[in-house]
Amino acid sequence: MKNVEIKARCEFPGKVEKILLENGADYKGLDHQTDTYFNVKNGRLKMRIGNIEKSLIYYNRPNIKGPKKSTFNLYRSDDLEALKPLLISSLGIMVEVKKHRKIFFIDHVKFHIDEVDGLGNFVEIEVGDLNDTKTVDELQNLCDYYIKLLGVKEENLINISYSDMLMKNK
Repeated sequence: MKNVEIKARCEFPGKVEKILLENGADYKGLDHQTDTYFNVKNGRLKMRIGNIEKSLIYYNRPNIKGPKKSTFNLYRSDDLEALKPLLISSLGIMVEVKKHRKIFFIDHVKFHIDEVDGLGNFVEIEVGDLNDTKTVDELQNLCDYYIKLLGVKEENLINISYSDMLMKNK
């Protein structure tokens, strides 16, 4: 699967939420998530355990500011906890990220308003193409549209993952 996504510091999470709802966003709820990142040679492998989302995700994404193409494989299961000890013993844990995530959708665009332990508030925009019918440019244009709509400032764009940010802070 492919998508185009951004992550940015969010000075006013309530304002972003209001704009999303005023534009017809479907609010899926507040997810309390722990992302466990495992040591891998290439890309990233993380296990997400939340009250809404539970998945094992392998992805590759460049560390650049602004919209970036990401490719990923996703495995969803309600029984991921049983797999966690195997991954820990074989790969080891790189870092854990704990966050409170509000999840919204407008069509196939997913929005997160995150409060990340130790890092602060962020907004993410993920423009997905599950059916592989859109070009990267089309996904990019839609991402740019929502960046403007939500008032995301260029200086607030983040080029690395929460895991990288936490590891830098150690």
